[in-house]
Amino acid sequence: MAAITTYLAALATGRPVLLVDPLQEETVTQAYADTYRPALILGLGSAVVGYDPATSSGGSILVREGAPAPVSGRNALLLGTSGTTGSPKFVRLGLAAVAANATSIARTLSITPAERAPTSLPLFYSYGLSVLNSHLVAGATVVLTDPGVTTRQFWTLYDTAGCTSFAGVPYTYQILRRMRFKVSDHPTLRTLTQAGGRLDVDTQRFFLEQVRAVGGRLYVMYGQTEATARMAVMPPDRLEDKLGSAGLALEPGTFAIVGPAGETTAPGVEGEVVFHGPNVMNGYAESPDDLLRGDDLGGRLATGDRGRLDEDRFLWLTGREKRIAKIFGIRVNLDDVENIVRSLGLVGACTAGDDVVIVTVEGAADVPAVRREVAAALKVHHSGVDVRSVEALPLLPNGKVDYGLIAAPPASPQDEQR
Repeated sequence: MAAITTYLAALATGRPVLLVDPLQEETVTQAYADTYRPALILGLGSAVVGYDPATSSGGSILVREGAPAPVSGRNALLLGTSGTTGSPKFVRLGLAAVAANATSIARTLSITPAERAPTSLPLFYSYGLSVLNSHLVAGATVVLTDPGVTTRQFWTLYDTAGCTSFAGVPYTYQILRRMRFKVSDHPTLRTLTQAGGRLDVDTQRFFLEQVRAVGGRLYVMYGQTEATARMAVMPPDRLEDKLGSAGLALEPGTFAIVGPAGETTAPGVEGEVVFHGPNVMNGYAESPDDLLRGDDLGGRLATGDRGRLDEDRFLWLTGREKRIAKIFGIRVNLDDVENIVRSLGLVGACTAGDDVVIVTVEGAADVPAVRREVAAALKVHHSGVDVRSVEALPLLPNGKVDYGLIAAPPASPQDEQR
């Protein structure tokens, strides 16, 4: 509760705030403090060089010994990009962008004062924060939770509090499906929302059928921290006939698909996804000087994602600009490799090294068989595919897969399963 009231107070009083993982390494906290020189550090509970505990705060509030870094009032909120692990690079968001996104989400998802949402995602993650913002702007209730979403304690609290919705990233839904989760076991659950990456269509169908059976809705969404949270929402009544699409632009935002020469492509033609809207960030911050900058983007965000728009303006994502690897001279889309793994009934993630695709699958798996299937689908020699089996995929605090750890070499030759 203290973190939320502090966050809201900062926004209300025009005090720029940086949200970070309270469980991050002390060295990361120190690096952030050295780089951005905040006036106050709250809620981390660890000593930081250059800061002293505030009087009567019990050490929960640290005050900078010297002058803090100056900050433009146009930057209300700093958030780490979803893949950030200790990098000093943050997204700079204005208060108007935060408010615009919260209002648009509340309207599009039909959030009313009767809704009750649990904090199933961390608040320093843009998706989790947008759940808080959109419910508060609608006058709805947010139920604070500590247990993980795969625990019995979480769902007991969920039912006791009468929560009506649940928000998760793809990995969350894949794990719940493996746990044989049933929407009908939770009498007040009527809305499922998913963002944070592409959820495979089989898992979408699985939860769509369940939530429909109780008269509820499944919202599949697409977003980036650089756009405050969400940029597209799939209308629940169109999900079945547009299965696999990221949905329509979150109004009043719009999408354009841009070709290699900067031209806007025709419907059905693939290119880079560009979003225009009031929720686009001001720009990035990588140094204290960036905190004095205003709006560098003017509401236009080149997402780095590739996709196409169909005749109905629904967005279809095809991969990341940087999720392309070359294996023996052959271009390989790493997102396609993950789809191959899913088609085998496995939970996995994929990255690449020098002339090798690295496939990490969760749980017991026939590693040689997976290797053969992936190599055959990619039409590459099997030596270009490295399959590893782990008990559980490494995750970032926001619930997404930690691709940095997956890309790391095996600890010993025995760990590498060829």
